[in-house]
Amino acid sequence: MQIWGKLLTAIGIAFVGLSVFAAIKKPSTVYDNIPTAKNPMEGKRVRFVEDETEPENADGVRGHLEVISESYYKRSFYDRVVKRILDIILSFFGLLILSPLYFVLCVAVYIDDPGPVLFKQKRVGLHKKYFSLHKFRSMKMSTPHDVPTHMLDNPEQYITRVGKILRKFSLDELPQIVDIFIGNMSIIGPRPALWNQDVLTAERDKYGANDVLPGLTGWAQVNGRDELEIDEKAKYDGEYCRNLSFKMDATCFLMTIVNVLKGKGVVEGGTGTITKHLEKCEEEIEAKK
Repeated sequence: MQIWGKLLTAIGIAFVGLSVFAAIKKPSTVYDNIPTAKNPMEGKRVRFVEDETEPENADGVRGHLEVISESYYKRSFYDRVVKRILDIILSFFGLLILSPLYFVLCVAVYIDDPGPVLFKQKRVGLHKKYFSLHKFRSMKMSTPHDVPTHMLDNPEQYITRVGKILRKFSLDELPQIVDIFIGNMSIIGPRPALWNQDVLTAERDKYGANDVLPGLTGWAQVNGRDELEIDEKAKYDGEYCRNLSFKMDATCFLMTIVNVLKGKGVVEGGTGTITKHLEKCEEEIEAKK
């Protein structure tokens, strides 16, 4: 009994310590204090307008977002309260249990390619609020910043040896457990888009998928992940939002574990890889006729 008492005390101290850390850290992970850095589309419903005179965005299309109206999406009690409690509990124990693995991965990443072990990116969060997402660095220090993998010329050349393992088993995503505990993310939800993935953001708005917390994994990830086209991803995210419940979250969670163990759905080259591969095969067949 004395051992259990000490263990519970230690867990309680760790929880209070992490909670204080989260409260202090959160203001620096969002962009509320820098008006010029905030997302002008925050809290709005938008559509994408193509414009060939503008720079190419992270989705490989030229254009911009245009405001349609205010967002009137109402989050359910489960989404606002129950889900958040589950996120806090699970992320806390996840951090405790995985702390030895975090240490090993930090050392491996640094030895393979010296430099910062973690990197952060500006992503689209709840109601399109920008936040800083954290990952273990899986790419070389020389990699162009804020460019999606599928838009890099020969992305394989930038991925480190350790990075290939991290990506295959989604270990690079583990620091996002901290983002979950802080409150910028959830365990289950649409994967947070890059700040300049305008097409994906607009497509998700059709289904209210920008008005729930983004997740470490989600319905689109367990149904294709990198192979899906943007509109398909958005539809899966919308399906998740329509059926948001404990049952849906539990299903996503279990399917994620299975997919990660199989290394399924991770294809360097990104969005729409299946379609691009089929098109290439069709071209080769036509050329042989």
